[in-house]
Amino acid sequence: MEQQDLIPAEPGRIGTDESGKGDYFGPLVVAGFYLPPDQEGVLRELGVRDSKAISDNRCREIAETLQRGYPHAVVAIGPERYNELYEKLRNLNRLLAWGHARAIENIMEKMDCRRAVTDKFGDERYVRNALLARGKTVTLTQMVRGESDPAVAAASILARAEFLKKLYFLGRDWGMEFPKGASPAVEAAAAEFVRRHGRESLAKVAKVHFRTTGKALGS
Repeated sequence: MEQQDLIPAEPGRIGTDESGKGDYFGPLVVAGFYLPPDQEGVLRELGVRDSKAISDNRCREIAETLQRGYPHAVVAIGPERYNELYEKLRNLNRLLAWGHARAIENIMEKMDCRRAVTDKFGDERYVRNALLARGKTVTLTQMVRGESDPAVAAASILARAEFLKKLYFLGRDWGMEFPKGASPAVEAAAAEFVRRHGRESLAKVAKVHFRTTGKALGS
């Protein structure tokens, strides 16, 4: 019988993505997801794809399934902490790299995995350096439209679901509904928040370096 060469199995990988980067209110959330070998078909059956193409309710439902069945990590940077870090770093890509590196690192502590894929948001050296600073090495790939990779798409769903949850509870704590994004409705909500709670409280609910802050205070 003719001997056939064995094809090595595709190794597992970590995917990471963020949510809340373009939202004035609420946190910045970075999630990591470990995709084991031979599980891509299962994710497709679950409906895993870019979270921006999924309704909020469906995003929450899929996230619950992913959380029950797969190793994952979520790093949520609340508005106050976000504003402190942004003031210190003055560079959103470095802040994002810190979050992505933390998510990767947290999964590496659970799984023997040295391969990661992220959505491309800046110079990948930011992520590598953040990992190396904490003694971690990983084969890192940054992809434009990274959500086309199932591991990154799953991470995007986990990050979005956590963002939605945090935004809801933030609004409940302050007695008002915080819209998503950075639209005129968001500017109106920011102005109303300042009217109710004062401008000094804005940093507790919003990313104050956005131009929305100046528009809200000006109005």
